[in-house]
Amino acid sequence: MEEAAARLAEVEAEIASLPDTVETSAIETLRVEFGRGRAGEVECRARRDSLLRDGAGRARRLQTLETELASWEGRLKATSAQLVERRERLRQAEADLARLDALPALLAQRRRDLLDRLQRAETERRGAADLFAAAEAALTEADRTLRAAERALGEAREERVRAEAEQKQSESQATAIADSIAERLDVRPQSLPEIIGTLPTTSCDVAAEERRLERLRREREVMGPINLRADTEEAQLRDQIEELRRQRADLLEAVAKLRRGVAELDREGRERLQAAFAEIDRHFQALFARLFGGGHAHLALTESADPLQAGLEVMASPPGKKLQLMSLLSGGEQTLTALALRFALFLGRPVPICVLDEVDAALDDANVDRFCALLGDLAVAGTRFLVITHHRLTMARMERLFGVTMAERGVSRLVSVDLLPSRPDPPKRVVANSSLVLLPALVCHACRLS
Repeated sequence: MEEAAARLAEVEAEIASLPDTVETSAIETLRVEFGRGRAGEVECRARRDSLLRDGAGRARRLQTLETELASWEGRLKATSAQLVERRERLRQAEADLARLDALPALLAQRRRDLLDRLQRAETERRGAADLFAAAEAALTEADRTLRAAERALGEAREERVRAEAEQKQSESQATAIADSIAERLDVRPQSLPEIIGTLPTTSCDVAAEERRLERLRREREVMGPINLRADTEEAQLRDQIEELRRQRADLLEAVAKLRRGVAELDREGRERLQAAFAEIDRHFQALFARLFGGGHAHLALTESADPLQAGLEVMASPPGKKLQLMSLLSGGEQTLTALALRFALFLGRPVPICVLDEVDAALDDANVDRFCALLGDLAVAGTRFLVITHHRLTMARMERLFGVTMAERGVSRLVSVDLLPSRPDPPKRVVANSSLVLLPALVCHACRLS
């Protein structure tokens, strides 16, 4: 590259020294040479760059080799150190092996020593256990003796207190007896032997004598003074006894008659109750099937075989459900079942008027329609129904409406609507139908109807 640069400088110098009159061919020749020189320069530059890259690569490779050499030298040193350590561990393992070879005999000797010590300790434990058991037995005996002594001490103390109490009581009794003797005989107890003479030598039971004396006193007090009217009173008492005997015989005869009458009433009551129960059960089954559009229900007597003592259960089976107690049904089903039972009682024993308060609150439209149809049929039989309701379908099926409206604040007014068609001479059936009466509790309906 330096040679090319020098050659280039020479050519440029020659070009600069050439006169302007140089021929064109010489200029072309010089240009060709200049191009070859530039091409050689480019080639030399390329070779130089290649050599520089190769030198940098070799330098990096040399540096890598030096690094690996240092690493291998470090590993060699570490391996040498590990080899020394392993040799040291080998010597230590050989020493441990030699020591462990001798260890079984040492352990066997220690085991024999420990077994001997264990046997001696066991012997000492048994001796200590015997001593402990003897000490416990002695302690138990001492406790037993102590408790016996404490019980004896407590009994002695109680006996002493009891004796002191008896002594005080005896002294009090002696004082009371002395006072009684002084009050009744006006003498001191010490003077009694002089009054009554020599006392009996045999001992007597003082308590028994006192009880005998007290009994004699009570007998004397009971006897009282002499009754001169005893015969007359005896005759009166005999007459009263005879009268009481006659009254007793009359009472026994009356009780027998009452029992026969009660038995007859019970028998007749059972017959009537069974007949009424059968009739009401028949009506109930029919009304239940009508209100539910099917199903089955019946009444059952429970808890006793006697109809007068038995309870009542309502068994119902709506369509699609099994037979069960009325309490297990839903609210609407319970309402319909109760209405069927109520109307069955009406059919068994009609009443002139019936008030139904919000009985259709738990019913849907279809059930309300069945309820109103049944109500219309029952009204034909002569029962007047007063229905209190909020349901629009029930209001629509009624013949007369009564309601309360409030035209002014605080002022209520009764309004009524007659839904029957006006006829100059209504037949009796219409009059019977007019027994359907509705008293709506909803004020807005009453206002609209007014």
